Amino acid sequence: MQAHTVQPNAWISYAITAAIMVVVFALRWRRMSRVRPLKLERLWVLPALYGAVAVATFIATPPRGLAWLFCAVALLLGAGLGWQRGKMMRITVDPETHALNQVASPAAVLFIVAIVAVRQIARVALVSDNALHLNALAVTDMLIALALGLFTAQRVEMYLRAKRLLAAARA
Repeated sequence: MQAHTVQPNAWISYAITAAIMVVVFALRWRRMSRVRPLKLERLWVLPALYGAVAVATFIATPPRGLAWLFCAVALLLGAGLGWQRGKMMRITVDPETHALNQVASPAAVLFIVAIVAVRQIARVALVSDNALHLNALAVTDMLIALALGLFTAQRVEMYLRAKRLLAAARA
């Protein structure tokens, strides 16, 4: 039996990906402390766009057999993680104008870094000796479902909390 190893060129790919992620997250970290307006009427846009991508992907190459169950579990796990990430976002209401504002939490950014790191580890595990016999397409489908649950639940939690804060400010 032949053991598969990660190609030397693949490490360069991982290093470049890591360097790009570090730069993007460093820039994001710097801008994170800024207060940004929160538009409730726009919270649905990202989940809708990602949902369309997910549906198109599942139509083009649908999961097979138990992969559907794993995708459903990943969707629920993503929803739980997204709800937690949404709770990490600080939402404020201006007492005079009742304008909603949001400030990203450092924990929310670190949360995404951790998810990306887990994805990269899973990618290496699939490329190297795949002892679990995982199908790369099935793993990709599960990650798509996880991200859909994450983005959607985060926006739903933020929407519900912002509506409560706005109602309390107006009362």
